Amino acid sequence: MSHRIVGSVASFIIVVTAAGLGAQNVPAPSRGGTTTPTLVVLLTVDQFRADYIERFGAQFTGGLARLMREGAVFTDAHHDHAITETAPGHATLLAGRYPRSTGITMNSVGVADDAAPLIAGGIGAGASPRRFVGSTLVDWLHERDARSRTLSVSVKDRGAILPVGRSRADVYWYSPDGRFITSRYYRDSLPPWVVAFNARRLPQRYAGTAWNLLLPVSAYPEADSTAAEGGGAEIAFPHWLPRDSTQAASLVRVTPFVDEVTLALALQGVRELALGTGPQTDVLAVSLSATDFIGHRFGPDSRETHDQVLRIDRMLGVFLDSLHRLRDSSRIVVAFTSDHGVSTIPEIAASSTVPSARRVDLASLLQPVRAILRAAGVDTLAVDFDQQLVLVDRDAFRVSRLGADSLMTLVALAARGAPGVKRVDRVPALFADSLRDPVARRWSHQLPSATPVALVVTLDSLSTWGGNVASHGSSYDQDSHVPLILMGAGVRAGRLPGFVRTVDLAPTLAFIAGVTPRERIDGVILTRALIGVPSGP
Repeated sequence: MSHRIVGSVASFIIVVTAAGLGAQNVPAPSRGGTTTPTLVVLLTVDQFRADYIERFGAQFTGGLARLMREGAVFTDAHHDHAITETAPGHATLLAGRYPRSTGITMNSVGVADDAAPLIAGGIGAGASPRRFVGSTLVDWLHERDARSRTLSVSVKDRGAILPVGRSRADVYWYSPDGRFITSRYYRDSLPPWVVAFNARRLPQRYAGTAWNLLLPVSAYPEADSTAAEGGGAEIAFPHWLPRDSTQAASLVRVTPFVDEVTLALALQGVRELALGTGPQTDVLAVSLSATDFIGHRFGPDSRETHDQVLRIDRMLGVFLDSLHRLRDSSRIVVAFTSDHGVSTIPEIAASSTVPSARRVDLASLLQPVRAILRAAGVDTLAVDFDQQLVLVDRDAFRVSRLGADSLMTLVALAARGAPGVKRVDRVPALFADSLRDPVARRWSHQLPSATPVALVVTLDSLSTWGGNVASHGSSYDQDSHVPLILMGAGVRAGRLPGFVRTVDLAPTLAFIAGVTPRERIDGVILTRALIGVPSGP
């Protein structure tokens, strides 16, 4: 996608969302005598499908088992937007607003920021939340009590940054050299406690270590050697890390071990920052990234994903036990969720789907489009593709008789003929039908009404974009359906059927914490999960 059109997307989003387009006020039921929590914990597992809970739940013995037993478990929770990627998913969780309002509509307009370079010699691009629009639970808590503190950690920069919005909190992510770092948006140097944590060199200790099965082989019904996984390379257990500690520190990101390191940093931060000691309400946000790396390589139906989910259960058990030894569990509320799901590897799904699942790339359509633009004297970058989006700089067409709409008619016709494409919609018409059409509804939640996106392309259910072995990003349920579990202070345990959205999490946590969002939001309070509150959504 051209940088010019990307910039246009961000600019349009900022202009439109300043007025809170499409948002709604959230009524606040009475909290009664509920005790205000001193710590809100957001646990996000990147690329964790909701059906993993049911598929593997009988083997849970740790944190996931506890959450299912003691928590309010929403069985039909979804990211109700169309581009189910990491950046927009994380940005909804503590904001209570859809991507059309947060400004984070896709990974490509996420957190990359050359004006916020990494500090302490971190490896990677600069990053910040400058594109994020509006506020989050972190801001609402801090406005009530300036003593409120926040720590957010992840392997991914966007996983650490976006849940807490524009807050200049303690926010850290992983550098491939084995350290957790941050950018100049947040601070000029790492605090001593992070320097000391990095000095322990925990990632390097996994050098020469094998990722092997947690349970006996008989506990895993999945095939261990499926050629479609991992590009056909290194697809069977055990998976070894290099003996060289530098290489291991980088490659540990694609193993379960990096989640152990991330959780260790989170617990150390709770101690060092005195999170949850009150009287104010603090926030701890932890995004675990390994499931995403593993899922992209091996897919959701693999033995590797099965084992990773079991390890997440055990890790979270240790984490919650440790957290509750440090702080009063009756003053902690925990939310567990994910930023998106994932689709079956197309080559595995193809034999059982009609129409057949396939990989789709519309790049071949761009060359003739640019030839038409060139012949008409229009800048060839006036039209660009970003997988499912066709973007148009309409100002560029003013120099020519060629009309943008007539060209989009040709593009739509060509795209509809591509194998794997289910539908192609013009954005204004798509928004107009959002009440009756669930795909249109999710697109209306994704993009502001004033947008340079002219067309959106929806693939067949299990067809995918991109080069990952398994991928996500569609408006279908396998990508949108995620777990949503609340446990702890003010929460009533039980299984709760019925459709809810990830944007409902922030107003629910805000209600439990006794604060009010500073702006109109899209989510509603999930009163069915709350003690002493009449049931509602």
